[in-house]
Amino acid sequence: MSWFPPTAGVRAGTRLFCLPHGGSGASAYQPWQPLVPDGVGLVPVRLPGRENRFAEPPARTVEEVVDALTGPLLARAGDRFALFGHSLGGLLAYELARATTRAGRPPVLLAVSGCPAPQLLPRAGAPLVHLMTDGDLLAHVRAIAGTAASALDVPELAGLIVPVLRADYEVYETYRHRRGERLPVPVIVLAGEDDPEVSTTELSAWRELCTRTPEFHTFPGGHFYLSDHPEVAVDAVLSGLRGTG
Repeated sequence: MSWFPPTAGVRAGTRLFCLPHGGSGASAYQPWQPLVPDGVGLVPVRLPGRENRFAEPPARTVEEVVDALTGPLLARAGDRFALFGHSLGGLLAYELARATTRAGRPPVLLAVSGCPAPQLLPRAGAPLVHLMTDGDLLAHVRAIAGTAASALDVPELAGLIVPVLRADYEVYETYRHRRGERLPVPVIVLAGEDDPEVSTTELSAWRELCTRTPEFHTFPGGHFYLSDHPEVAVDAVLSGLRGTG
């Protein structure tokens, strides 16, 4: 079981761990690699059930991921690391920031994208996507992902992706926030201006979870704004890292 590419980030002064959005994998961050400068090592996280871990069952809860990943992440983290996640990845990054902080090794930065403040989850009355039929689940994902969901139009690929999508939605939709200390690390919150999956109120509520006011950035586009323009997210994260010294 390998959570990271073997040599990713091992020689960098700052290691940036990137958590994928629902249904995706470490390859989602391949376009980021040429955008990251020397000194910052990009470490995409490989979740079970996809890519090189296809034979493993996907996780069903946030706790399952965080409990299994915290130790390997800290073993790879070096002296200075940051966390980034988009959508479901943002939720996982937040809980990893809490876990590593409790372990006495907080990240220098938490960056979340397209992710409501966790204490507002689950949304009251929201449909449970992980309980939908395959057809309805695919229609839901197509509606929010647009061109980013093009792989779902290939039946063979859709058949492989749907079980992972269903499991990832279960992780997201069964999550319950546990109250605790506010995060004592810098936080930046990113979102697409026309994201139908997260409201301004849900973004602003990240303030309640941090000891210092987060930085907020919005960009043209919807939920998957960063698929079309990864450079805007990378620039924001790098700017946040520069502010940490």
